[in-house]
Amino acid sequence: MALRIDDMDRKILGELQRDAAQSLDEIAKRVGSSKTPVWNRIRKLREAGVIKQQTVLLDAEALGFEACFFVLIRTSEHEADWQQKFLTALRERPEVQEAHRLAGDIDYILKVQVQNARAYDQFYQALISEVKVHNVTALLSMEEIKSTAMLPL
Repeated sequence: MALRIDDMDRKILGELQRDAAQSLDEIAKRVGSSKTPVWNRIRKLREAGVIKQQTVLLDAEALGFEACFFVLIRTSEHEADWQQKFLTALRERPEVQEAHRLAGDIDYILKVQVQNARAYDQFYQALISEVKVHNVTALLSMEEIKSTAMLPL
């Protein structure tokens, strides 16, 4: 049976998305509950897989990662062994922040965060040395206008 998410769960999840470092007391106060019921709900949400992980967001530019590329990949290869090799290559590269398989003319889109264009070229050269791709187009993000991992609860 799937976990039913009610308004209180949504409030708690909203608070966790806003700042997961808050204490249980702070969350309970903000959602109008007490500590123990909030803790029990969070535990159930974790056990159900609704809360996948808690992490911290870092400022990429402050750490020297000033270039964000969106990489469009077309491939003529669609066999399972090629796909596994490609997915393994992506998962092993920390520069790849997101990877999506798409419907339409483009097969995959990657979000790649690197220090500069030279670092992107090193990433690109390493990727194409491991897996065959038909066409790669890299688009440099000039300005990040909005970035969030928060879901609209």
